[in-house]
Amino acid sequence: MKENICTIIGVIGGFFAALLGGWDSALTTLVIFMTIDFATGLIAAAMGKSKHSKTGRLSSRASWVGLAKKVCTLLMIVVAVRIDLLVGTTYVRDATCIGFCVNELLSIIENTSGMGVPYPDSIKKAIEVLQKKAGRLDDEIQEMIDEFEGDDEI
Repeated sequence: MKENICTIIGVIGGFFAALLGGWDSALTTLVIFMTIDFATGLIAAAMGKSKHSKTGRLSSRASWVGLAKKVCTLLMIVVAVRIDLLVGTTYVRDATCIGFCVNELLSIIENTSGMGVPYPDSIKKAIEVLQKKAGRLDDEIQEMIDEFEGDDEI
């Protein structure tokens, strides 16, 4: 019985890994970042600092929306794999993984900065550059950037 269960899980896992273009460092990094983002989102909500609910608290709807977005991200990786196969390249999937990794990193930083985690000036500057390139400047990040720039003027 144990062998049958392991075989079934292996076949299902292999199927999904093949759909996602293989299990390499780009996909591993993306899944790790997605997990950290979800965990920091839950922690922020438990602290009452979530931006995804009216009360700032835990919300099952907000959690499901977050999980749905992560599933859609993985579906976009499948699309990138298929484009690579169609065109005969390997870089569309990698670029897609890297882009989503940056997006997850920005979300992790938003979650942790909302919790009050301090960041060094060099990281704040890098966040500013990434936020501008991603077009994701929100009020809290903008305040952090303004605070950083205000420190330079002194």
